[in-house]
Amino acid sequence: MLSRAILLLVASFLGNEANANIRFEEGVARDPTNQRGLYKEQHWVRFNELLPIERLVIYRCMDGTAFARKRVNYQPSAQAPAFEFVDARKGFVEGLRYKQNKAALWFRPPGKAAEKNAFLVVKNLVADAGFNEFIKLNWPSLRTGKSLPLHFAVPTRLQAYKFNLKQIGESQLAGVPAVTYQLKIAGLLSLIADPIEVTYDKSSRRLLRFQGLSNLRDDAGAFDLMAQIDFPLPARIASEDDWQKNAVIPLTTCQLRP
Repeated sequence: MLSRAILLLVASFLGNEANANIRFEEGVARDPTNQRGLYKEQHWVRFNELLPIERLVIYRCMDGTAFARKRVNYQPSAQAPAFEFVDARKGFVEGLRYKQNKAALWFRPPGKAAEKNAFLVVKNLVADAGFNEFIKLNWPSLRTGKSLPLHFAVPTRLQAYKFNLKQIGESQLAGVPAVTYQLKIAGLLSLIADPIEVTYDKSSRRLLRFQGLSNLRDDAGAFDLMAQIDFPLPARIASEDDWQKNAVIPLTTCQLRP
């Protein structure tokens, strides 16, 4: 009887830990030129101990309207996870999937049923939210000032472009010591493409700010939406109910710049 009681206690503890393994965090995106609010992105991440295994993201206009959803599956690869992104504003759908352990980019143009897709054969592939994991996996090397090459996946181009990532400075942000990394496209495209900068809490390695080209299109459907996205509060514990509710929340159209 004592052994059974211990087993029940352990099962109860594991159940509570499983619930605690969902974390929620919110980012606020603003126009870098005038700091006007553009949208909010709400992240739910499911962990297995310290490793992320699944992410759900809901994008909302500043009035709270949910207009886009992204699902990320880290199990095939931490730095190049499978994902699906749906934007109800113009009907954009894109992502990355794995077939026979091979990564394939895909997208479906607005108003069209047929998708376009292509397999990727590149070294050091990074995709979507896997960029955050790439930084954490390579934190010691980046902190030495070393520049790291990577290939970043762009679904609508069905390609992965070569970038270089390096530390560019340290500062104080949101009251904590912070370190900033810069992601810059390699080659001649660097002359016309603005770099992306990400700033992390130097101690906890939590993302504090993203600044650069957003993964969202602007209201006209163009891929030139620049944003400063701040994550002011640390992640908090969320429930399975929160996850399931937002996984099916209806998406509707709204304007980022009404």
